[in-house]
Amino acid sequence: MELNTFSIAAHCSRTGQLGVAVASAVPAVGGLCPYIRAGIGAVSTQSWVNPYLALRILDGLAGGQPSDAALAAALETDDRSDLRQIGLVDAGGAAAAWTGAGCTTQAGHRTGPGFAVQGNMLVTPGVIDAMAHAFENCAGCDLDERLMRTLEAGDEAGGDRRGKQSAALKIVAREDYPYLDLRVDEHAAPVAELRRVLAVARQQLVPFVAGMPRKDGAAGALQEDVAAMLLLSPAERPGAAAGGAMNQPQDIVGLPPEAAGRVAHLQAQFAPVLAEIQTLRDLDLEAVHPPVVFDPSLPYRRVPHD
Repeated sequence: MELNTFSIAAHCSRTGQLGVAVASAVPAVGGLCPYIRAGIGAVSTQSWVNPYLALRILDGLAGGQPSDAALAAALETDDRSDLRQIGLVDAGGAAAAWTGAGCTTQAGHRTGPGFAVQGNMLVTPGVIDAMAHAFENCAGCDLDERLMRTLEAGDEAGGDRRGKQSAALKIVAREDYPYLDLRVDEHAAPVAELRRVLAVARQQLVPFVAGMPRKDGAAGALQEDVAAMLLLSPAERPGAAAGGAMNQPQDIVGLPPEAAGRVAHLQAQFAPVLAEIQTLRDLDLEAVHPPVVFDPSLPYRRVPHD
Protein backbone atom coordinates (compact mmCIF):
# COMPACT_ATOMS: atom_id res chain seq x y z
CA MET A 1 0.00 0.00 0.00
CA GLU A 2 1.23 3.50 -0.81
CA LEU A 3 1.01 5.53 2.35
CA ASN A 4 1.31 9.11 1.16
CA THR A 5 1.83 10.56 4.56
CA PHE A 6 3.40 13.18 6.78
CA SER A 7 5.01 12.12 10.04
CA ILE A 8 7.55 12.79 12.76
CA ALA A 9 9.77 10.35 14.65
CA ALA A 10 11.16 11.91 17.81
CA HIS A 11 13.08 11.43 21.06
CA CYS A 12 12.67 13.26 24.36
CA SER A 13 16.06 13.97 25.93
CA ARG A 14 14.47 14.63 29.33
CA THR A 15 12.42 11.43 29.72
CA GLY A 16 14.00 9.10 27.18
CA GLN A 17 10.63 8.54 25.53
CA LEU A 18 10.50 7.70 21.82
CA GLY A 19 7.52 8.45 19.64
CA VAL A 20 5.93 8.74 16.20
CA ALA A 21 3.01 10.89 15.08
CA VAL A 22 1.60 10.38 11.60
CA ALA A 23 -1.36 11.37 9.41
CA SER A 24 -2.51 10.23 5.98
CA ALA A 25 -5.36 10.03 3.49
CA VAL A 26 -5.49 6.23 3.79
CA PRO A 27 -7.07 4.23 6.64
CA ALA A 28 -5.21 2.71 9.57
CA VAL A 29 -1.97 4.63 9.15
CA GLY A 30 -1.19 3.97 12.82
CA GLY A 31 -1.13 0.23 12.21
CA LEU A 32 1.46 0.26 9.42
CA CYS A 33 3.85 3.21 9.81
CA PRO A 34 5.12 3.57 13.42
CA TYR A 35 7.62 1.08 14.85
CA ILE A 36 9.23 1.77 18.24
CA ARG A 37 11.36 -0.16 20.71
CA ALA A 38 12.00 1.12 24.21
CA GLY A 39 15.56 2.30 24.66
CA ILE A 40 16.38 1.57 21.00
CA GLY A 41 14.65 3.88 18.54
CA ALA A 42 11.54 5.04 16.69
CA VAL A 43 10.89 4.64 12.96
CA SER A 44 8.17 5.79 10.57
CA THR A 45 8.11 3.85 7.29
CA GLN A 46 5.87 5.25 4.53
CA SER A 47 5.26 5.88 0.80
CA TRP A 48 5.18 2.34 -0.70
CA VAL A 49 5.55 1.12 2.84
CA ASN A 50 7.93 -1.72 3.75
CA PRO A 51 7.57 -2.59 7.45
CA TYR A 52 10.59 -4.89 7.30
CA LEU A 53 12.84 -1.89 6.75
CA ALA A 54 11.67 -0.44 10.06
CA LEU A 55 12.25 -3.75 11.82
CA ARG A 56 15.74 -4.10 10.30
CA ILE A 57 16.60 -0.56 11.33
CA LEU A 58 15.57 -1.26 14.92
CA ASP A 59 17.63 -4.47 14.87
CA GLY A 60 20.60 -2.47 13.61
CA LEU A 61 20.20 0.17 16.31
CA ALA A 62 19.90 -2.56 18.95
CA GLY A 63 23.16 -4.03 17.61
CA GLY A 64 25.00 -0.76 18.09
CA GLN A 65 24.81 0.78 14.62
CA PRO A 66 24.46 4.60 14.39
CA SER A 67 21.13 5.80 13.01
CA ASP A 68 22.44 6.65 9.53
CA ALA A 69 24.29 3.34 9.24
CA ALA A 70 21.25 1.35 10.38
CA LEU A 71 19.14 3.15 7.76
CA ALA A 72 21.68 2.54 4.97
CA ALA A 73 22.07 -1.14 5.86
CA ALA A 74 18.31 -1.68 5.81
CA LEU A 75 17.89 0.07 2.46
CA GLU A 76 20.53 -2.20 0.93
CA THR A 77 18.21 -5.17 1.54
CA ASP A 78 15.38 -3.57 -0.49
CA ASP A 79 15.30 -3.80 -4.30
CA ARG A 80 12.86 -0.85 -4.54
CA SER A 81 14.35 1.60 -2.08
CA ASP A 82 13.45 4.36 -4.56
CA LEU A 83 9.80 3.96 -3.52
CA ARG A 84 10.43 4.15 0.23
CA GLN A 85 10.39 7.00 2.70
CA ILE A 86 11.71 6.54 6.22
CA GLY A 87 12.44 8.73 9.22
CA LEU A 88 14.02 7.57 12.47
CA VAL A 89 15.68 8.56 15.71
CA ASP A 90 17.76 6.44 18.05
CA ALA A 91 17.70 6.39 21.85
CA GLY A 92 20.24 9.19 21.97
CA GLY A 93 18.24 11.45 19.65
CA ALA A 94 20.41 11.00 16.55
CA ALA A 95 18.14 11.19 13.50
CA ALA A 96 18.29 9.97 9.91
CA ALA A 97 15.85 9.98 6.99
CA TRP A 98 15.45 8.78 3.41
CA THR A 99 13.15 9.88 0.60
CA GLY A 100 13.43 7.73 -2.51
CA ALA A 101 13.40 9.35 -5.93
CA GLY A 102 10.22 7.43 -6.79
CA CYS A 103 8.16 8.87 -3.92
CA THR A 104 5.16 10.90 -5.07
CA THR A 105 5.86 14.65 -5.10
CA GLN A 106 5.84 16.85 -3.18
CA ALA A 107 8.14 14.69 -1.05
CA GLY A 108 10.98 15.43 1.32
CA HIS A 109 12.36 15.22 4.83
CA ARG A 110 14.20 17.23 7.45
CA THR A 111 16.17 16.09 10.48
CA GLY A 112 17.43 17.83 13.59
CA PRO A 113 18.45 17.05 17.17
CA GLY A 114 15.91 14.53 18.41
CA PHE A 115 13.62 14.42 15.37
CA ALA A 116 13.05 13.42 11.76
CA VAL A 117 10.12 14.91 9.81
CA GLN A 118 9.09 13.48 6.46
CA GLY A 119 6.21 13.53 4.00
CA ASN A 120 5.16 12.71 0.46
CA MET A 121 2.25 13.65 -1.84
CA LEU A 122 2.10 16.90 0.12
CA VAL A 123 0.22 20.04 -0.84
CA THR A 124 3.48 22.01 -0.59
CA PRO A 125 7.08 21.48 0.58
CA GLY A 126 6.23 24.01 3.32
CA VAL A 127 4.47 21.23 5.22
CA ILE A 128 7.86 19.78 6.20
CA ASP A 129 9.23 23.15 7.32
CA ALA A 130 6.11 23.93 9.33
CA MET A 131 6.36 20.63 11.17
CA ALA A 132 10.06 21.02 11.93
CA HIS A 133 9.54 24.55 13.23
CA ALA A 134 6.64 23.42 15.43
CA PHE A 135 8.74 20.69 17.04
CA GLU A 136 11.71 22.97 17.60
CA ASN A 137 9.56 25.76 19.04
CA CYS A 138 8.00 23.72 21.88
CA ALA A 139 11.11 22.14 23.38
CA GLY A 140 9.81 22.62 26.92
CA CYS A 141 6.69 20.49 26.35
CA ASP A 142 6.27 16.78 27.01
CA LEU A 143 6.78 14.52 24.02
CA ASP A 144 3.08 13.81 23.49
CA GLU A 145 2.38 17.55 23.19
CA ARG A 146 5.37 18.16 20.91
CA LEU A 147 4.29 15.37 18.57
CA MET A 148 0.72 16.60 18.56
CA ARG A 149 1.69 20.19 17.79
CA THR A 150 4.00 19.01 15.02
CA LEU A 151 1.23 17.00 13.39
CA GLU A 152 -1.19 19.91 13.74
CA ALA A 153 1.33 22.22 12.06
CA GLY A 154 1.61 19.85 9.11
CA ASP A 155 -2.15 19.55 8.89
CA GLU A 156 -2.62 23.31 9.02
CA ALA A 157 0.03 23.79 6.31
CA GLY A 158 -1.96 21.56 3.96
CA GLY A 159 -0.83 18.02 4.74
CA ASP A 160 -1.67 15.26 2.26
CA ARG A 161 -2.97 16.78 -0.98
CA ARG A 162 -5.59 14.04 -1.43
CA GLY A 163 -7.35 14.93 1.82
CA LYS A 164 -7.62 13.42 5.29
CA GLN A 165 -8.58 10.02 6.66
CA SER A 166 -6.45 8.78 9.57
CA ALA A 167 -3.92 9.87 12.19
CA ALA A 168 -1.99 8.24 15.01
CA LEU A 169 0.32 9.01 17.91
CA LYS A 170 2.47 6.35 19.57
CA ILE A 171 4.96 6.75 22.41
CA VAL A 172 7.08 4.16 24.17
CA ALA A 173 8.80 4.92 27.47
CA ARG A 174 10.86 2.35 29.40
CA GLU A 175 8.49 -0.58 29.05
CA ASP A 176 8.03 -2.91 26.08
CA TYR A 177 4.39 -1.87 25.84
CA PRO A 178 3.36 1.63 24.69
CA TYR A 179 2.93 4.56 27.01
CA LEU A 180 0.41 5.88 24.46
CA ASP A 181 -0.95 4.28 21.28
CA LEU A 182 -3.77 6.44 19.92
CA ARG A 183 -5.39 6.04 16.51
CA VAL A 184 -8.12 7.79 14.55
CA ASP A 185 -9.44 6.13 11.38
CA GLU A 186 -11.99 7.05 8.71
CA HIS A 187 -12.51 10.59 9.99
CA ALA A 188 -13.02 13.88 8.14
CA ALA A 189 -10.65 15.68 10.53
CA PRO A 190 -8.37 12.98 11.96
CA VAL A 191 -5.68 15.27 13.37
CA ALA A 192 -8.21 17.41 15.24
CA GLU A 193 -9.92 14.25 16.48
CA LEU A 194 -6.56 12.87 17.60
CA ARG A 195 -6.09 16.01 19.71
CA ARG A 196 -9.45 15.33 21.38
CA VAL A 197 -8.59 11.67 21.99
CA LEU A 198 -5.24 12.68 23.47
CA ALA A 199 -6.98 15.01 25.93
CA VAL A 200 -9.19 12.13 27.08
CA ALA A 201 -6.28 9.67 27.21
CA ARG A 202 -4.24 11.98 29.43
CA GLN A 203 -6.96 11.83 32.06
CA GLN A 204 -8.26 8.28 31.66
CA LEU A 205 -5.51 6.15 30.08
CA VAL A 206 -2.21 7.62 31.30
CA PRO A 207 -3.08 7.13 35.02
CA PHE A 208 -4.00 3.51 34.24
CA VAL A 209 -0.75 2.84 32.35
CA ALA A 210 1.20 4.40 35.24
CA GLY A 211 -0.13 1.62 37.49
CA MET A 212 0.62 -1.27 35.14
CA PRO A 213 3.35 -3.86 35.89
CA ARG A 214 6.96 -2.94 35.17
CA LYS A 215 9.56 -5.32 33.77
CA ASP A 216 12.09 -4.31 36.45
CA GLY A 217 9.82 -4.13 39.47
CA ALA A 218 6.81 -5.48 41.31
CA ALA A 219 3.48 -5.61 39.49
CA GLY A 220 1.84 -3.35 42.04
CA ALA A 221 -1.75 -2.25 41.79
CA LEU A 222 -3.76 0.70 40.58
CA GLN A 223 -4.23 3.60 42.95
CA GLU A 224 -7.68 3.63 44.50
CA ASP A 225 -8.70 6.87 42.81
CA VAL A 226 -7.68 5.55 39.38
CA ALA A 227 -9.55 2.29 39.91
CA ALA A 228 -12.61 4.21 41.05
CA MET A 229 -12.44 6.47 38.01
CA LEU A 230 -12.25 3.53 35.60
CA LEU A 231 -15.26 1.87 37.23
CA LEU A 232 -17.35 4.81 36.07
CA SER A 233 -18.98 4.87 32.67
CA PRO A 234 -16.98 6.81 30.04
CA ALA A 235 -19.49 9.67 30.16
CA GLU A 236 -18.85 10.11 33.90
CA ARG A 237 -15.05 10.16 33.76
CA PRO A 238 -12.74 13.19 33.57
CA GLY A 239 -12.46 14.49 30.03
CA ALA A 240 -15.91 13.30 29.00
CA ALA A 241 -17.17 16.86 28.52
CA ALA A 242 -14.29 17.59 26.15
CA GLY A 243 -15.29 14.60 24.07
CA GLY A 244 -18.88 15.67 23.80
CA ALA A 245 -17.91 19.19 22.83
CA MET A 246 -15.84 18.07 19.88
CA ASN A 247 -17.96 15.22 18.51
CA GLN A 248 -20.23 17.54 16.56
CA PRO A 249 -18.17 20.63 15.76
CA GLN A 250 -20.69 21.87 13.22
CA ASP A 251 -23.14 22.33 16.10
CA ILE A 252 -20.65 24.73 17.68
CA VAL A 253 -19.50 26.71 14.69
CA GLY A 254 -22.83 26.78 12.89
CA LEU A 255 -21.60 25.04 9.74
CA PRO A 256 -23.45 22.25 7.92
CA PRO A 257 -21.97 18.73 7.98
CA GLU A 258 -21.01 18.96 4.30
CA ALA A 259 -18.56 21.80 5.08
CA ALA A 260 -16.02 19.24 6.23
CA GLY A 261 -12.96 21.18 5.15
CA ARG A 262 -13.89 24.31 7.08
CA VAL A 263 -14.93 22.26 10.12
CA ALA A 264 -11.60 20.41 10.07
CA HIS A 265 -9.69 23.69 9.92
CA LEU A 266 -11.62 25.13 12.87
CA GLN A 267 -11.14 21.93 14.87
CA ALA A 268 -7.40 22.06 14.37
CA GLN A 269 -7.33 25.71 15.46
CA PHE A 270 -9.43 25.39 18.59
CA ALA A 271 -8.78 21.82 19.79
CA PRO A 272 -5.73 22.81 21.91
CA VAL A 273 -7.74 25.64 23.50
CA LEU A 274 -10.66 23.34 24.30
CA ALA A 275 -8.29 20.77 25.77
CA GLU A 276 -6.74 23.42 28.03
CA ILE A 277 -10.18 24.65 29.10
CA GLN A 278 -11.18 21.11 30.03
CA THR A 279 -7.98 20.69 32.05
CA LEU A 280 -8.79 23.86 33.98
CA ARG A 281 -12.38 22.73 34.55
CA ASP A 282 -11.20 19.48 36.08
CA LEU A 283 -8.96 21.24 38.62
CA ASP A 284 -10.27 21.21 42.17
CA LEU A 285 -9.29 24.57 43.63
CA GLU A 286 -11.73 24.63 46.54
CA ALA A 287 -8.96 23.90 49.02
CA VAL A 288 -6.96 26.84 47.68
CA HIS A 289 -9.76 29.37 47.37
CA PRO A 290 -13.46 29.21 48.26
CA PRO A 291 -15.93 29.45 45.38
CA VAL A 292 -16.65 32.99 44.19
CA VAL A 293 -20.31 33.63 43.35
CA PHE A 294 -21.07 36.43 40.94
CA ASP A 295 -24.54 37.90 41.38
CA PRO A 296 -25.30 40.47 38.65
CA SER A 297 -28.42 41.60 40.46
CA LEU A 298 -26.58 42.71 43.57
CA PRO A 299 -26.09 46.41 42.60
CA TYR A 300 -29.80 46.75 41.85
CA ARG A 301 -31.22 45.32 45.04
CA ARG A 302 -33.06 47.63 47.38
CA VAL A 303 -31.43 47.99 50.71
CA PRO A 304 -34.09 48.12 53.46
CA HIS A 305 -34.00 51.27 55.57
CA ASP A 306 -34.57 51.26 59.32
